[in-house]
Parts: sequence; structure tokens; C-alpha cells
Amino acid sequence: MKALILAAGYATRLYPLTKEYPKPLLPVGQRPIADYIAEKIYKTKKIKEIIVVTNERFYKDFTIWSSDICKKINLPVKVLSDGTKTEGDRLGAIGDINFALTEASVNEDIIVIAGDNLFEDDLSGFLGFSLNKSPRITIGVYDIKEKEKASKYGVIKLDEENKITDFAEKPQKPQSSLVATCLYYIPAGALKFFRDYLADSSNEHDAAGSFIGWLSKKEAVFGFVFSKRWYDIGDPVSYQEADRVFGEDKIT
Repeated sequence: MKALILAAGYATRLYPLTKEYPKPLLPVGQRPIADYIAEKIYKTKKIKEIIVVTNERFYKDFTIWSSDICKKINLPVKVLSDGTKTEGDRLGAIGDINFALTEASVNEDIIVIAGDNLFEDDLSGFLGFSLNKSPRITIGVYDIKEKEKASKYGVIKLDEENKITDFAEKPQKPQSSLVATCLYYIPAGALKFFRDYLADSSNEHDAAGSFIGWLSKKEAVFGFVFSKRWYDIGDPVSYQEADRVFGEDKIT
């Protein structure tokens, strides 16, 4: 099994912090966000390689980071550039996943994690649940508690077996407080769905949740609900809050 960290965005909502520096390498609790992700991947003991897909602008930053993180974890880290240099020519999350799968010749189970997602839980519960549901895809889910706050995210409903029964991307009136995080377990047999999705030019390439909504109408997709805190670092407010919490709690 391999892990793919998505880090090719330009994070314009965090300018000027991210104008010349990638969001996943911003410090939280005095450590790069990507450090927390890489260490959680390493601690699963089930993943044999980390692949990072970034853009051409930040490729050098990630090669430096990869050299440093490899001194802390016993896993190889491969950094790929998707070749883009501006916000306007980015491939989008789904485009970058497909690019990385092709470029790195991935033909086995993979975990996909957004490089700006921070969570307190380890990955053992998620992986155990996901492997039990294989060959179906499983996504990480977080209960944001308040429906009105869920409208900023992909909102899902789960049945008694945790299968997704409904998905809505940023709905005006959320029907649930469960939101999709950008954490996916993709069995080898399901990798083909990214190519199928991208083959239709009308499908949204940027929002990873759109892919899950599309797939859940065709195949069974399951959700694993995390119990501890999760942060989707997308703006200065969420970044400052994550930095405060992780700095105080010394979360690893």
C-alpha cells in the first residue's frame, strides 16, 4: 500500500503567507503541516511509500522537506511535479490524483490525503475499517456538529452500515452535520474510476468531493467517522486555530 499527499494547490485564500511558499509546509505548532501527515502514515506500519504531488513552483520546497522528513520516518518519499506554475493552469485535486497514479505507476491500494488536512486521530481505525470494506472505497468523515457550519463542505448521509446514501457539495441547507474530509482509501481495483471520471469533461476536476458524489451514485462508498478534532486549513482563521491547538496540545 502507498500513500499520496495532495500538495499542488496555490492556496490563494492564505496570501501573502502562501504566495511564495506551499500551504502544507506552513508551521503549525512549530512544525510543517505535512510532518504530522507523514508521521501518521508511517505509524500505520502498512504503507511502504509516500508520494507527494505538488506544482512546479513549490517542487524544490518539497524536495527539501522530503529529505528532512526521511530522517524522521523510515519510509521513502517521492515528490512529483504536475508541471503547473499558476493557479489558472492547475490540474485540480482529481487531475493531480490521476497524474500521480500514472506518473508513479501505482497499481496497488492507496491512501490519498490532502496536504492541508490536520486531524488528531491516528489512521489505524480508518485503515482497519477500510480494509474490512475493501474492495469498496472508504472516505474519512467528520461530524462538525452544527448543520449550518457544514455548508462549506461536502455533506454526506450514512446508513447503519456507514455506506454513503447521499452526498451534496456545499449545500445551502445541509441535511446532515457529517462532512467529507479529503482522506480516501482507494483499493487497487477502484483506481480506474479516476480515469473514468476525468473522461467526462463536464465533471468537476478541482473538488475531490465531486468525485465521491459521482462515484457514490454508481458504487457503494463507505465513510469512517473520526472522533477527535479535524482541521481543513483553508483560510487565516482555520490556520490560526490549528496552530493554537496543536501548539498547546503538542499533538503528534
